[in-house]
Amino acid sequence: MTGQMPFLNAYTYGFCEKRGFTGGTAWKASLERLACSTGCNAIILPVCAWQEHTYSTEMISEGPDVMSAEDVARVCAHARKLGLRVILKAMVNCRDGYWRAYIRFFDAPVPTEPGWKDWFPAWQRHVCGVARMAEDNGADLLCVGCEMVGTDHREAEWRALIAAAREIYHGPVSYNCDKYQEDRLTWWDAVDVISSSGYYPMDELDQHFARIQAVAEREGRPFMFMECGCPSREGSEFRPNDWRFGRGTDPEAQERWYRAFLDALRRHPFVRGTGWWDWPATRLYPDFAGPDNNGYCTWGKPANDLIAAFSAELRR
Repeated sequence: MTGQMPFLNAYTYGFCEKRGFTGGTAWKASLERLACSTGCNAIILPVCAWQEHTYSTEMISEGPDVMSAEDVARVCAHARKLGLRVILKAMVNCRDGYWRAYIRFFDAPVPTEPGWKDWFPAWQRHVCGVARMAEDNGADLLCVGCEMVGTDHREAEWRALIAAAREIYHGPVSYNCDKYQEDRLTWWDAVDVISSSGYYPMDELDQHFARIQAVAEREGRPFMFMECGCPSREGSEFRPNDWRFGRGTDPEAQERWYRAFLDALRRHPFVRGTGWWDWPATRLYPDFAGPDNNGYCTWGKPANDLIAAFSAELRR
């Protein structure tokens, strides 16, 4: 996929949902609220594996904490009924709470120590499992990883993993690098769509958009923000990546960031998609509780109306 692509105005849905979450009805009502209130034309469904810590080489891809292939199929089918495109995204989290960006091993193998040769096969198995789900459900895009900064320099392993995923899934492939990393990866030619996490401060958007545009033009690939958003906390418009920052709930801070980010999108049409972060599937709060919620979700907050207005512009 090169050049222009349809704008994927997506919202991440169902992050860290557990196996069997589609057995009830809450997830359907939540997905319908997402579609109706935001006007988005796509969802990003993250399928999250788990490992114990950042230097663990064992990865759980099936179990009570990982959504099943049946869950994925049900979400994809209902999303289609609502007119939504679907992006499947392979992710891994660490149970000790450390961010996946810190997954890292010695580059020179050391006897008795865990290494890349042990970890990458486990990660590839999970990604290929998600690739199978993407193929079986006709996903519009497959994202093969998210914010894995400590692994990004392992070019040969990533190229092999992407090639293995392409043997299973025959649609376009992306990788979601972390913020500030767009011009550091050396293997963008292996994917069809460049993507990153766009948690940039409100007053620095234009400089980062320009830097990213140079990468997309150099690589001849479309670009999208696979993740982007801002919590509803005091000062978060200047630290949108930090979910722990901020003393008090402040939906207006979130609104200011969204207004600035959407204006930046309008000024930089090279960006071909967004992945607003994030909309719960089974744990969505009532809309009247929005003003008291300090998380990223925009439901019941002023930022939701801004997304809806942007969606209406895209449809015109």
